[in-house]
Amino acid sequence: MSPRKILTMMTATAALIAGSVLTTQASAAPQSPQSASASASTYKQQAIGAGLTGPQATELQRKVDEVLAKDSKARQVSANKLMISGGSLTLAAPGQRQARDLAAPDAALACDNGHLCITDGRGSYYDYYYCGYYDFWGIGDGTFNNNQTWGTRARFYNENGSERWSNVAKATGTASWTPVYHIRPC
Repeated sequence: MSPRKILTMMTATAALIAGSVLTTQASAAPQSPQSASASASTYKQQAIGAGLTGPQATELQRKVDEVLAKDSKARQVSANKLMISGGSLTLAAPGQRQARDLAAPDAALACDNGHLCITDGRGSYYDYYYCGYYDFWGIGDGTFNNNQTWGTRARFYNENGSERWSNVAKATGTASWTPVYHIRPC
């Protein structure tokens, strides 16, 4: 194995380990601006270790920052994964058609039993597993997997809060997310 390849693997491993440590610390206490900056740097290294270029890693962090600005409860947990109100959001990295968690690149994104999962037109993957009424930022055509308890109704709402459509579990399908502004998974 070449020295460059060994160095790349060591850098990626260190970034993954550091990301896990920072994620644990971030969930325990609010981050100061200085520690948030350190986390962003670690997530950028994690993205680079997963094969993104520096500019791609910067673009990915910009997308993450947009979500953080929209959802005050959102928390970044890896280079492209956030815990959001109601569940999690994994963003497609630049160059990806479908999202995959850069912290666990070999793991497939699965819609567990009891979850409502959505992939939007940008390849972003939403995984809702808490009941509630949540803002939704998906756009374009995509898919859904209503893998909740049999008979649970997921509801999708217009901008004004009126119900656009609904779906009863267990079901999968396609949908246009551009007009959906809010979701009630159950």
